[in-house]
Amino acid sequence: MELSMSAKQYCEEHFAQVPFGLAQSDPEFSALFSNFAFDEVVHESKLDDKTRFLAVLATLMGCQGVDAFCAMVPGALKSGVTPVEIKELVYQGAAYLGLGRVLPFLHGANAALEKQGVSLPLPEQGSTTPDTRIAAGNQAQVDIFGEGMRGFQDSGPEESRHINRWLAGNCFGDYYTRGGLDYRQRELITFCFLAAQGGCEPQLVSHAAANLRIGNDKRFLIDVVSQCLPYIGYPRSLNALRCINEAAK
Repeated sequence: MELSMSAKQYCEEHFAQVPFGLAQSDPEFSALFSNFAFDEVVHESKLDDKTRFLAVLATLMGCQGVDAFCAMVPGALKSGVTPVEIKELVYQGAAYLGLGRVLPFLHGANAALEKQGVSLPLPEQGSTTPDTRIAAGNQAQVDIFGEGMRGFQDSGPEESRHINRWLAGNCFGDYYTRGGLDYRQRELITFCFLAAQGGCEPQLVSHAAANLRIGNDKRFLIDVVSQCLPYIGYPRSLNALRCINEAAK
């Protein structure tokens, strides 16, 4: 099996060569995967390259594909994703995947960025203080999900109310209020985190609905799932499509 001309051109433009380091040891599989992911799949979508790479990087975090993530960083940078955007994507993953899953990506992103000549640490992006983070986070929840989220941090049974307070102050106040990515980009990567890790379908429906509400429409989300399918496979991609359809109702 040979690499198609379109796949070869895409790889040369974004990575200088076929990524993932399999061209010598597994040439047949390397060509098979590349012809699908970098020819057939990319030509099915109307997503711009930058958005595609943000989605793919978040998806690879969700499915714990750290080696593939690091291999995709050079292509992301060439497609206009900034170092700050890459690091913000990784940081936000802590709220949805936990540090146990995110720590290898912090180290991997740092190594990949430094290999590309990026000096670390990057400028700080935080915009809240310990005194403002809960209110700012709840406002982000309202902006994204609607007025029904007003005062969410004070809602729910008393014994678990602290979790709602953490969702407002930590998940949204500490991460969504940061610079580097806007709400639409942050909801895009959250959708990808949840779709890729699986087992989070109720939350995936909720965040699919949030995406729809702030302008990432159904066609856009289907394009995102389509572009991420080579990296998470068909079962989780089909689950994500079902969640999009449920949210769209």
